[in-house]
Amino acid sequence: MTATQPGGVEPFDAVDVIRAKRDGARVPEDALRWMVDAFTRGYVADAQMAAFAMAVLLNGMDRDEIRVMTEAMIASGERMSFADLGKPTVDKHSTGGVGDKITLPLAPLVASFGVAVPQLSGRGLGHTGGTLDKLESIPGWRAALSNDEMLAQLRDGGAVICAAGVGLAPADKRLYALRDVTGTVEAIPLIASSIMSKKIAEGTDALVLDVKFGSGAFMKDFERARELAQTMVALGTDSGVRTTALLTSMETPLGLAIGNANEVRESVEVLAGGGPADVVELTVALAREMLALAGRPDADVEAALRDGRAMDTWRRMIRAQGGDPDAPLPAPVETHTVLAPRDGFVTRMAAYEFGVGAWRLGAGRARAEDAVLPSAGIDLHVKPGDRVAAGQPLFTLGGPDDTRFARALEALEGAWDVGDDAPGDAALVRERIAA
Repeated sequence: MTATQPGGVEPFDAVDVIRAKRDGARVPEDALRWMVDAFTRGYVADAQMAAFAMAVLLNGMDRDEIRVMTEAMIASGERMSFADLGKPTVDKHSTGGVGDKITLPLAPLVASFGVAVPQLSGRGLGHTGGTLDKLESIPGWRAALSNDEMLAQLRDGGAVICAAGVGLAPADKRLYALRDVTGTVEAIPLIASSIMSKKIAEGTDALVLDVKFGSGAFMKDFERARELAQTMVALGTDSGVRTTALLTSMETPLGLAIGNANEVRESVEVLAGGGPADVVELTVALAREMLALAGRPDADVEAALRDGRAMDTWRRMIRAQGGDPDAPLPAPVETHTVLAPRDGFVTRMAAYEFGVGAWRLGAGRARAEDAVLPSAGIDLHVKPGDRVAAGQPLFTLGGPDDTRFARALEALEGAWDVGDDAPGDAALVRERIAA
């Protein structure tokens, strides 16, 4: 944190910092640290930080500037430590997608090998789902834990999925809100510093990033997704956090369930040794990556899914947060099924449009304060590459009533196709990025 000079005089001027970045210059380290601190204190106005964010979007930042920005955001709040747990800690962060429930089976799977998984998660906004929203479909489950509760749960069961405390990187929370309304969300230096400031402040030993690209991803373009992954891996490495990334496709929704309660059901199927092949593939790939960073490179993750160890850890984790793992999950009262118009192969199911469709059903939120409907969502009956007959179910919309179906169906117009030829197989995990 950069202190003001005697007499309350600030050591830098926000306009000078904005001009430097506007003109493509490198912002000096002490000036950049001051800018973040002064913004957190309220001295730098929202309009000034918005102008700075736009300058970053247009002109970028070099690796050292991004490191300084990240460190300044970390310094704006508290830092957690898991040093007293007596076991390695490893976390996973996904850049978000449609049907992405991987955290749910992944955290207990990795924890079943004696590794602590402190998974600080968020809520959905727009077409991407939120891990906490999904878990709140489970009766009694609570997202808010104190630091002491989190540590106790990590000691006992090894895995915790909960809301991040307000004390972690508060500068990021303020800047994130500005980026969302000023057209600067896409700036890679700001995305990277936002994600990594929270993850580094969290105090984990190691971190695996699931950086998605494609229709339903935040980064549509593969090369930009790779640049983001490389930037975040460098930030983690520079901060002493062992960090790797997998670049994974989000052209098609993950799994067969898009929503909240239905995604929990699918996650439990994976933990029981079943579930859709793509969800299992990505869960296993990320688990292997996390366990390798945690010093367990020979862990047999498939065996832990088959023999019930991961399921046992899931049940302990849910109970520890007040949830009942045996309670019935909310189910839709009304449904509407879309049928195949002809014989052929499913050639496309666009992730973004299906995410918007589920959002319009009430599975997501347009504003942070909106509530979600646990039973709302879409269940896919087929995936691209499957052969179908005319009249065969393709997907089903569900919710507490049918009032939202028309708008959801509008979003899904043109989002899927049935054709004569099966599409080629596309790799789910495209590339691994390491320091």
